[in-house]
Order: sequence, then C-alpha cells, then structure tokens
Amino acid sequence: MPQLTTLETRPNRSVYDLVVAAFVGMLLISNIGATKLIAFGPDWSVGGAQLLPILTDGGAILFPLTYILGDVLAEVYGLRRANRTIITGFVLAAVMSLTFVIVDIAPPSPDWPNQDAWHTVLGVVPRFVVASLLGYLAGQLLNALVLVRIKERWGERHLWVRLITSTIVGELADTAVFSLIAWSTLGNFLGGDAVPWPAVINFFLVGWIYKVVVEAVMLPVTLRVIPWVKRREAA
Repeated sequence: MPQLTTLETRPNRSVYDLVVAAFVGMLLISNIGATKLIAFGPDWSVGGAQLLPILTDGGAILFPLTYILGDVLAEVYGLRRANRTIITGFVLAAVMSLTFVIVDIAPPSPDWPNQDAWHTVLGVVPRFVVASLLGYLAGQLLNALVLVRIKERWGERHLWVRLITSTIVGELADTAVFSLIAWSTLGNFLGGDAVPWPAVINFFLVGWIYKVVVEAVMLPVTLRVIPWVKRREAA
C-alpha cells in the first residue's frame, strides 16, 4: 500500500512558526519585565533638564529583539504576514493583562501570604497596559510598513538601510506613545501618577536611543539571518 503523506510526515523547512513564537514570547516576557523601572546613575539636572539618572525599564532587555524579528517577518514573509503576527502578539498581550487582572482580584488562599507582592509586581495599572499595547502596535506596524515600502522602492538592495530606517521610525513611535501615556500628565485620565516632564523626556530619549543602538549592534547578525531564512523558505 502506498504510504500516505500527512502534514506531520510532509517535509517542511519553513521556520515561520518559530519566528512567530519567538516574537510573541519575547513580547510577553518584555511586558512583564517592564513593570520594573530601572535607574542608572545619581540625580543630576542641568537647567531644569534631568540628565541623570538614566531611566528605563526591565522590558528594555528583550523588547528590542522583537524589532529584529519583526524585520525578519516583514522582509522575508511580507507585510500581510508580519501584520498578522503583530496583531497576534497584541491580542495575546491583552489576554495576558486581562488574566493578571482576574488573578489579582481573585480572593487569595488564607495560607498564601504573597497577595501584596503579587499585586505590586503584576497588578495591572490601566495606564501602563494601554501605553504598552498602543506603543507596541504603533511601533511594530510602522516598522513593518516602512521596511516594506523602502523595499518596494529600492528592491533587494540596501537591506541595512531598510533595517535601520524602519527601526528608527518604529521605535520612535513606540517609545513616544508609551512614554506619553505611561509617564506624562496626558495619561492621567487612565489613573495613576505622572512624573515630571524632564523625567518623561529622559525616559523617552534613553529608551529610543538604546533600542536603535541595539538594532545597530545586532545588524551584522540580522544581515546574515535574513538571507538564511530566505534560503530556508525557498528550499
């Protein structure tokens, strides 16, 4: 009898599912890490401008890598598939936040002493959830759109220009939206407290520059990964 070919036995060299899983996983991990604000250096202000400490959050460790994976998605698989992955990440991040809300308000066991610690670390603050989700959505969609539009204009040439330009635009939008909603008085309608504008500007500039620098440092790796993925998908 002829051997039946199924989806499990059929050869499949595509790494699309792995890229999507890594993208969404890093996004969710970064959102949890972002609940901790990190400061480097002593207090130092010049003319009312806060230069130190350098302010960022725990999400900065992994989140820039989502833009590298976003570049792979848009460059190799096109705008439609990249946007589908971005929306998937958005939905799952929203589901994660909703789950944390439900767990937080659920009555703790009398024998479990860590309710306050849970609420402090993972209790959802609406302004941070909205800021994170909207910043991510704006940044990733712009990142993919800019990369694809430049490719349509220049073809396969100048990949490094596409990667850097799309990251500059995407991270600018992401960090600006997040900073304005999460930290400034513009997000007060969602509750919580705002920080002084010099600190907001500090947080925005440090976050934006840091994320772009990470993309630039990782550029040699990205320039090798994208052709490898293209060859893999064509095999």
